[in-house]
Amino acid sequence: MFQMIDFDTIDLLAPAPQGEPMRQYYFIAGLRKWVQDREKALGRKLTFQCRTFGCQMNAKDSEKFAGMLEEMGFVSSEEEATDLIVYNTCTVRENANQRVYGHLGNLKTIKKKHPKMMIAMCGCMMQEPDVVEKLKKSYPFIDIIFGTHNIFKFPELIQERIDTGRMVVDIWDGTDMIVENLPSERKYSFKSGVNITYGCNNFCSYCIVPYVRGRERSRKPEDIIKEVKELAKDGVTEVMLLGQNVNSYGKNLETPMSFSALLEEIEKIDGIERIRFMTSHPKDLSPELIQVMANSKKICRHFHLPLQSGSSRVLKVMNRRYTKERYLELVNHLREAMPDISLTTDIIVGFPGETEEDFLETMDVVEKARFDSAYTFIYSKRTGTPAAAMEDQVPEEVIKDRFDRLLKLVGTISHERTKRWEGQTLPVLVEEKNRQLPDYVTGRLEYNTVVHFPGDESLIGKIVNVHLTEAKGFYYMGEMEG
Repeated sequence: MFQMIDFDTIDLLAPAPQGEPMRQYYFIAGLRKWVQDREKALGRKLTFQCRTFGCQMNAKDSEKFAGMLEEMGFVSSEEEATDLIVYNTCTVRENANQRVYGHLGNLKTIKKKHPKMMIAMCGCMMQEPDVVEKLKKSYPFIDIIFGTHNIFKFPELIQERIDTGRMVVDIWDGTDMIVENLPSERKYSFKSGVNITYGCNNFCSYCIVPYVRGRERSRKPEDIIKEVKELAKDGVTEVMLLGQNVNSYGKNLETPMSFSALLEEIEKIDGIERIRFMTSHPKDLSPELIQVMANSKKICRHFHLPLQSGSSRVLKVMNRRYTKERYLELVNHLREAMPDISLTTDIIVGFPGETEEDFLETMDVVEKARFDSAYTFIYSKRTGTPAAAMEDQVPEEVIKDRFDRLLKLVGTISHERTKRWEGQTLPVLVEEKNRQLPDYVTGRLEYNTVVHFPGDESLIGKIVNVHLTEAKGFYYMGEMEG
């Protein structure tokens, strides 16, 4: 819809509309004029930068910020000092917060040299009241602070900062709004993330996401399908459907629709050749979804199924709502339906009260499930979650020992799993020029495994057949055929 808007014809003398997204289009139009005036005064283009921390949901939000800023007339820049910089933050683990504070110290120095520079802080970290108070008190040079529920208001918040000359803080506790048709600037021309749900209803005891992202709400299927069709027309061949728990998609719609039914509709869209999704919760993995994947010609044979712990006792305390035995059943169902499937997972080490016996249960699941790869994390205490107040926090030296043992086992199995395609020729979606090897490109198998092979930029965005000559642990070296 926004592609059809002529921002230059919006009447800026009229009051701002109340409805969204037209209200934000109004502010974009006003800021276009402001940017043009600043450019004339400075004799150069105004620049922006988005720095994204965290998950693919944050990356998708940053594409919206970039899209809105480009509609205003800003141009993207990698320079250290820009006219406007956006920090889109993550707060899943404590070290994510510390990284942001570290960057802010550097930004303070830069802003002293460039006092007209505008700094916007947003994302999950901003939904924590203690963080916002710290920013207001210790980092008064920040211009705009907003959270996860009102990202669509970004143009309005910039305008408020310009009009008032003061720090703007706009944090919502929650929302049931989903604002469609916002400008977006994709990182890749040939693939794109597509939000299908926002928020989370699971309340795992260690996780802060439901508190900072809000309750789960699903986009209407017609809006999702319309977006994917528009992406396909624009040359996108691979879509990644995004949600904190894609398996529960559609439960809160006026007319409920299952995730598997949504996948079937997206499969029908011409031009889309690969469909991925992230993330699935084991408690909601249905036989229908497994069957739809098995019958599909477009859904990639890669399933990310977070385990978190292999101990049924720990899983109960985590509020995960499945057992070790149920998880392994799901793995077996997936492998029976799709013997070639690639399975990846998340595992937390050192959850409060985790015993050696609990940890060995996790190791047992890793042995039996034989994951292609696993994202392994040391438990991070997040203030405001039930787990943060639990007794029996595991000693640091014990956690480190367990983490190292888990990492070694995961690595060994991953290397073995990767070798299974060695010597075969498989389709690879070429994603980028290789950053280390001149005259090489890098792409992915549908199984999500990375492949490096000789090629040039003309291949980027294309699916080509590559002979996988050598497995190198987590990736392949190959040669293009044909």
